[in-house]
Amino acid sequence: MHKLRLNYKKRLILFFLILISNFIFLNEVQAQNRKKITSVVIDAGHGGKDPGAIGKKAKEKDITLKIAKMTGDYIKKNCPDVKVIYTRSSDVSVSLLRRAQIANEQNADLFISIHCNANASPQPYGVETFVMGEHRNAANLEVAKKENAAIMYEDNAQEDYDNFNPNSTEAYIMLNFFQSEYKNASLDLAERIQNQLVKRVGRKDRGVQQAGFLVLYKTSMPSVLVEIGFLSNPAEENFLNSNDGQTYIASALFRAFRDYKNAYDKENMTEGPAYENNQKPQNVDANQIVYKVQIESRSRKLDNHSLHYKELKNIDYYEHNGQYKYTAGYFLTKKEADEYCKTVKAKGYTTAFVISFKNGIRL
Repeated sequence: MHKLRLNYKKRLILFFLILISNFIFLNEVQAQNRKKITSVVIDAGHGGKDPGAIGKKAKEKDITLKIAKMTGDYIKKNCPDVKVIYTRSSDVSVSLLRRAQIANEQNADLFISIHCNANASPQPYGVETFVMGEHRNAANLEVAKKENAAIMYEDNAQEDYDNFNPNSTEAYIMLNFFQSEYKNASLDLAERIQNQLVKRVGRKDRGVQQAGFLVLYKTSMPSVLVEIGFLSNPAEENFLNSNDGQTYIASALFRAFRDYKNAYDKENMTEGPAYENNQKPQNVDANQIVYKVQIESRSRKLDNHSLHYKELKNIDYYEHNGQYKYTAGYFLTKKEADEYCKTVKAKGYTTAFVISFKNGIRL
């Protein structure tokens, strides 16, 4: 019983320490507010004295570097408005912490970390793309342990990672609390990468996953870690070690980045304010998608909704399932609606969210 009490007390202290650390971390993160994707960090896993996974013919650090450079070259050639930043461009050691710092110092828009997988058995093969989050199974935890073990090659690991033990399951409890504010965007990019690798390159689909990676948890932008295949599988090692295989993988990563960028740029594209003083623009195409901020729902219709919500602008409502749902604002881009939603929440409507309409019908 005494031992159980100590364990409970220990876990309670750890929980509060995690909450405090998480609060400090989230306040250090500066949310990006950009209209276009203009920079990306390409991170070649391992390097220098850290070889990463070792196959019969190849080392992870060599393959990831080649593919990182190829990916960067494709982006430079096809997206000349994008700045490509490498965490390493040669066979040198770079700490996991420093990789995240490089991305943050450059105020990058995206972070893509490239790795190769390995297993004690030669049977497993395929690709999987990770975002920072809670591991859902033992396999995901093992992948994170393997990649985080890179800190064993670092000189100041105990100080830089607060005595984090990459082989301790309990150590990942803390990492699980660091859920990135860019998680949804990270998942979007991860899905695009996974689809390209599976559908275009023909690799086995091991899915989009979550796990606690040290290289991801301090990045202040959408971030993913992609495992491009198993060096422990002879056939997959041959593919990854070949020029064709590396070209296919790099092309897939580029296409995923390009598609994410195009979608992001289109969604956030605006040539100045959609309208003056938050008034509805004239002669809007009937097929134009418009965005509003839903304030709240009521069972009865207000007699004068503009007066009731006088601190907000462009008040409107629509009926749904017997409820009168009130909205504020009228925008032609989601970006502007998202910004106005923050204003609405600051005025006390904390459950407000953005919705869209086409031809007067909510999408």
